[in-house]
Amino acid sequence: MAGLDWAEMLTTVADAIWGPMAYVVLGLGVAYTVATRGIQFRRIPDMIRQLKESSEGEGGLSSFQALVLALASRVGVGSIAGVATAVGGGGPGALLWMAVTGLVGCTVGYAEATLAQVFKRQVEDEDRKKANEDIGGMPYYIKYGLKLPKVAGLVAFLGLVGYGFMFPGFQVSTIASSAELAFGTPTWVPAVLITVLIALVIFGGTTRIVKVTQTLVPILAIGYLTLALAVIAANIENVPEAITLIVNSAFGIDPVLGGIAGAAVAWGVRRAVFASANGIGEATFAAAAARTSHPGKQGLVQTFSIYIDVLLICMATGLMMVVSGQYNVSDGSGGYLVQNLPGVEAGPNWVQKAIDTLVPGWGAAFIAVAVFLFGFTCLIVYFYVANSNLLFLLNGRKGPVSKLVLKLGTLAIVFVGSVVNAGLVWAIGDIGLGLIAWVNLMCLVLLFPLVYRVYRDYEQQKKRGLDPTFDPTALGIDGAEFWESNTVTGHSVSR
Repeated sequence: MAGLDWAEMLTTVADAIWGPMAYVVLGLGVAYTVATRGIQFRRIPDMIRQLKESSEGEGGLSSFQALVLALASRVGVGSIAGVATAVGGGGPGALLWMAVTGLVGCTVGYAEATLAQVFKRQVEDEDRKKANEDIGGMPYYIKYGLKLPKVAGLVAFLGLVGYGFMFPGFQVSTIASSAELAFGTPTWVPAVLITVLIALVIFGGTTRIVKVTQTLVPILAIGYLTLALAVIAANIENVPEAITLIVNSAFGIDPVLGGIAGAAVAWGVRRAVFASANGIGEATFAAAAARTSHPGKQGLVQTFSIYIDVLLICMATGLMMVVSGQYNVSDGSGGYLVQNLPGVEAGPNWVQKAIDTLVPGWGAAFIAVAVFLFGFTCLIVYFYVANSNLLFLLNGRKGPVSKLVLKLGTLAIVFVGSVVNAGLVWAIGDIGLGLIAWVNLMCLVLLFPLVYRVYRDYEQQKKRGLDPTFDPTALGIDGAEFWESNTVTGHSVSR
């Protein structure tokens, strides 16, 4: 009972942290959308072109490698379990607000990635050098862009503790519960398996992390979307009614769900941000690792990654549940406005039931495997983010003991996460991510003029028919040491 009380209390704290953030993310997304004249819509051809033309440069990943590294963190169990909790708390209308947040809020991701590129550094860590990477991210643009080294150090510490020793817990908790439902295995069995696999990857260095994610993520995304389309096709006669329900409940005009329109907005925005890590700064470390000729290019690539996660993976998950009718909707007081699945809690179980409408009895096993693989790739990148924050704190020092403690601590929470209270784990994760997100969002507000300056430089060069290159001195930008000490030529930066 005590564990349940703690979970409820922490959930209340998490709600207080995330509730106002819905409006901040949307507001900042609107501001960046207006300032950039809808760059997320106008520059879609550039996004695709950058992925097709990019190649691994000297000292940096290709834009495609950085994309899949970011997607590995974005497309985790939040894209499955998180979408289910959004529908359960806000009704099908939450899906519309998730899509709106993805479309408008992705400019926040554009700003994050652009700043990560502007203030990145040449890597000093030997493991990262072997992986052929640049290094940067949220702490770097706080320190060198805002000139706030103490705040940057605090954010890096929170990122190290959160991504290294806390957040992996809610990924593994979902993996374990899915496996238990599908195969009847004790929760510790998948925990042991995934702990061993994570150990093989993280002790293999950053090069192995990049190779594993580059291989798994595209396969997982394509396979999951294919199955989702098959489920939707099997329930095609319900699609018009489902779309009407989503729209009506989102705007409060559905006779049953109209009273929770506010919850639909809050849950939709909250889970869109949580699932995509948009505004949290999580993907900035992958964005900084890429080698490109202009920060705006990588900003567009990361914008595209949010489209893939929110508008494809998350929407596919939600539509599977709605068209097949496999969901419940809470009334916020312990009862239900809609109860199609009595006794089945919100989470991957609902998606399993939706897949069963395509092939009876197959859903549980498929989702258990999908959650395992999505969670596995996400856990790999969680370690990558934690390690990036540690390297920032080490500031060029080797720190072998610190690095070993991080690896062992990550493996410990990966195992323990399968046996602790799931509600407690999710609440702790929500609080930690929320605190980091608030700091990052305030930084994105303060750095708004700088992002706009970089955006204008990119646009002006494109208008002149040039392949944009970046010169921070010409733009009056201080602290962009990487770009100041390198000569930019075409798609590569030579030392």
